[in-house]
Amino acid sequence: MFQFLFKYPSPVFTKGQFVLLSAWPAWLLIVFILAAAAGLALLIRARLCNAAPKLRAGRAWIIWSMQSALVALILLLLWQPAISVSELSSQQNIIAIVIDGSRSMGIADSEGKTREAAALAALEGGLLAGLRKRFQTRIYRLGSNLSRVDSPAQIAPVEPATHIADALEQLTAETSDLPVGAVLLLSDGSENTAGLGNPGIAAGALQVLKNRRLPVHTIGFGMESPTHDIEIEDLGVAASATANARAAATFTLIQHGYAGQKTTLSVRDGDKTLAAQEVTLAADGRLQSEELFFPVGAAGARSLTFSVEPLSGEENLANNAVTRPILVSDAKRRILYIEGEPRWEYKFIRRAEDSDPTVQIVSMLRTSENKIYRQGIGDPNELAEGFPTRPEDLFAYSGIVIGSVAADYFTPLQQELLREYVDRRGGGILFLGGREALSDGNWSASALSELLPTFLPSGNHNFHRNPATVELTAAGIDSPITRLLDDPEKNAARWRRLTYLADYEDAGSPKPGATVLAEMDAGRRRLPLLVTQSYGRGRTAILATGGTWRWQMSEALGDPSHDLFWQQLLRWLVAQSPGPVTASMPARLLMDEGRVQFTAEVRDRQFQSAAGAHVTAHIAGPGRTDALVDLAPSQDTPGQYQAEWTATAPGDYLAEVTGESADAPPQQLGSEVLTFQREDGVAENFHTGQNRRLLEQLAAETGGRYWSPSDLKNLPRDISYSEAGISVRSTKELWNMPIVFLLLLGLPVAEWLLRRKWGIV
Repeated sequence: MFQFLFKYPSPVFTKGQFVLLSAWPAWLLIVFILAAAAGLALLIRARLCNAAPKLRAGRAWIIWSMQSALVALILLLLWQPAISVSELSSQQNIIAIVIDGSRSMGIADSEGKTREAAALAALEGGLLAGLRKRFQTRIYRLGSNLSRVDSPAQIAPVEPATHIADALEQLTAETSDLPVGAVLLLSDGSENTAGLGNPGIAAGALQVLKNRRLPVHTIGFGMESPTHDIEIEDLGVAASATANARAAATFTLIQHGYAGQKTTLSVRDGDKTLAAQEVTLAADGRLQSEELFFPVGAAGARSLTFSVEPLSGEENLANNAVTRPILVSDAKRRILYIEGEPRWEYKFIRRAEDSDPTVQIVSMLRTSENKIYRQGIGDPNELAEGFPTRPEDLFAYSGIVIGSVAADYFTPLQQELLREYVDRRGGGILFLGGREALSDGNWSASALSELLPTFLPSGNHNFHRNPATVELTAAGIDSPITRLLDDPEKNAARWRRLTYLADYEDAGSPKPGATVLAEMDAGRRRLPLLVTQSYGRGRTAILATGGTWRWQMSEALGDPSHDLFWQQLLRWLVAQSPGPVTASMPARLLMDEGRVQFTAEVRDRQFQSAAGAHVTAHIAGPGRTDALVDLAPSQDTPGQYQAEWTATAPGDYLAEVTGESADAPPQQLGSEVLTFQREDGVAENFHTGQNRRLLEQLAAETGGRYWSPSDLKNLPRDISYSEAGISVRSTKELWNMPIVFLLLLGLPVAEWLLRRKWGIV
């Protein structure tokens, strides 16, 4: 219908440029149109007062608009309107036909016909013949890479991955000296370059196509959503954990056909189930997040399987499980605990950590004005002269706990060291309540007040030996620090039932950016109990009491609440404290991709950037893989080192990144271990519905069009409107379009019919 009315196909108007062929200037046309419209308006207004009553002002102006439109159309035709558009020269251009040969194209969506078979049927049903009448053609198979084939019959859906962006960049590079007029992509739109997610087409690939003005026309195959399927859309879990701790896995699910039904999430280590939880599925097509906690067990590198139980009638079971590498470490993190007076809290904190193999408390207890009792020291000289005064001594600890100690106990040098400990070293400091703590210890007037996550109240009588009950905030219910029970409601209830505290301290009001995890009801006052914040590279917290020991003494024998809380709090304090060498990589799971980029930040004992260090990565993996890779210093960031390596075989890998100083002889600064995994042929099991959005985006961004398989009749004609390849610019006159004659006839007829209806003919 469009071409019947407008004579030319729609690409002529969407890609062409409107021009006026008359030698008369365009501004004169505008002047004539405005003058004619104004003249008609004045004429109608002058006669309106003598017109029939039925010709009210509103009806008069309708007639004016129709007459003005007719005059404007006639004037426009006198200026000879036309469309200038580029067209590919016949038989002088190549159309690159790219056919997706990945495994997802082997899915049978309906009537037992696979997507690959539907794509080949579309080509052989006249599309390929129509293209070859006008152009030369080249056929390519799309998968992990791009390869040319002689015939579509040579393509089978066996490729383990779909890398559309990489393939299009490869195509533009290989045909840079050829007159390629357009690209025709037949695919289900599965793009799994980045793993489970569908990130869309990379901006770099789009820019390459735009620079060459190369349009990509896409034909989509497959249903956009399955009928019956449950899929793990994403899985979030930490790459490392401490031994015997509990970790959290966040499942992101999407399902179709099972809304309201129940299924089970599970975490397995080989044949051993670590945790399982029943969940109710959300509405069809809606993303659903569920958190599952599991014990990580003893130290070691392992690969865990995270799965959702299949339900009856599922079409694709391969997307119900994913594996993730996780490194469980039993390395001890040392915490320096300084306490200003003997008290029960000190004793019970140390006792709680005796059963935690990953945390060691080194303590300083002031027993009198000039006497310190040390526990947990590594050698007799450690802390022999009191609190450290050198960065390398203080920075050796992963966390610091400051009990009932006044701020002036620390010298100005030590206070600056504490600030740099958090800011530069990235350590964590926990401040406890007490007689000499917080505002009662004059911390608000010290140089370290900025470290505190609250604005301390004025005065020095804010520590009270009165009872207070505890309740979690909304943030505390979800926090791993305060998780005594996995079920959020039961966890909140458990905290409300804890034995009351016998003392508390008014910690003031939280600073912007701080998080209150627990609050106290003290008489008629509601005060923050546990407050955390990030500061620089590290973190700080306040626990505004010295009385949590009552949870151990007053609860039932064997109740783990007190010990579990302190173990989780102190693990949080040290978990993110970096060592002198911190290593990272963009992704720990490599799907059909072997390239790995290692980045390491190396610091000396004072945690200053270590320039000139020798940094290596020792990599071990499947098939007796044993490689030693040198990391080169970054040109932009001092102390940063980078290297690329390729994992050639699928399986689990372990890389130990080690840094040595530039001194002679060199000294080892530190090391960190990374685990990662390469999986081949797995990405195609996920997001198996047609990604129409990606195909439409690719076509729209490059000047092409998205086509459905049932509407390909005009594709060979419409694909010729392109500025790529060898093209000529043609001019399409518009004066003889059927729509013009219909308007010339229709406007006066419509005006006459309206006049007749109103009785003013």
